[in-house]
Amino acid sequence: MSENKSKYGNMIDLLQLQKQFILNHLGEGDVAVDFTMGNGHDTEFLSKTVGKNGHVYAFDVQEQALASTAENLERAGCEHNYTLILDSHHHVKKYVEGPIRAGMFNLGYLPGSDKKITTMRETTMPAIEAAVDLLDHGGVLLVAVYPGHAEGDAEGKMVLDYFATLDRHVICCTLIRIVNSPSSPFFIVVEKK
Repeated sequence: MSENKSKYGNMIDLLQLQKQFILNHLGEGDVAVDFTMGNGHDTEFLSKTVGKNGHVYAFDVQEQALASTAENLERAGCEHNYTLILDSHHHVKKYVEGPIRAGMFNLGYLPGSDKKITTMRETTMPAIEAAVDLLDHGGVLLVAVYPGHAEGDAEGKMVLDYFATLDRHVICCTLIRIVNSPSSPFFIVVEKK
């Protein structure tokens, strides 16, 4: 019985799967962007992946996110290979010239916050368009969508519609979604050929 439990009890870990996609494209010395810093867990992952010769730019509009991320990066012993930016991700081109090798978006709200501030379609769409434009050949973007709240659901539909318009000979967009749980988070892997 315990053999069956361990054999069939594990479901796909979406966060681990996201990291695997990033690791297939990102390495030492590369440039990456965390478009939605939050508490800095993706920033930490990207920082450790690019190493001391790489660089990570991380964006958030909340001072609380920058403080939490700075503390997290220090505690994790990350190299000082990052720039934390208190600004909207749709202003990325003011700070990053490109090309970038990887970018991560976790749409929604700051974990542990009062959930009053969320990413919004008005800034998410220009940020994603800028990210695609900055993406290097062989690079990857991951866009995690949380459709369990109204703005998240609308953002998800918007980004899926946008990615469906991109030339598949230049950009490959793959949707990873739990089919029998429509309100569960899902993500899109965007790879530039």
